[in-house]
Amino acid sequence: MGAFVDDKWYLLCMAKYKGRSVKLNKPSRGDVKKFKVFVRDRLSGRVKKINFGSKTMSIKKNIPARQRSFFARFRPILANVKGQKNLSPVYWAMQSWKKGFKIWVINH
Repeated sequence: MGAFVDDKWYLLCMAKYKGRSVKLNKPSRGDVKKFKVFVRDRLSGRVKKINFGSKTMSIKKNIPARQRSFFARFRPILANVKGQKNLSPVYWAMQSWKKGFKIWVINH
């Protein structure tokens, strides 16, 4: 029974992307942009890499005025996204401004 539960968890949380095993919906430090996250597309079943954030900027999310301004700018953009919201960089950028945002660290 334990092996079945572990296999089921693996299928939900892990996936293959270009031949390597990746965690789904766990943001990590990016290569092209500041962060990246792997998300499964519900329509096609494929895993996509979403890059978001600017490497050159710090967001300073602890300043309430900046947070209000950011959400005021990005909420209308997220509202215009058609289909699966978590396939857009805007969704993940907004998540990164929320309080409990954690970066998954890859151990090499």
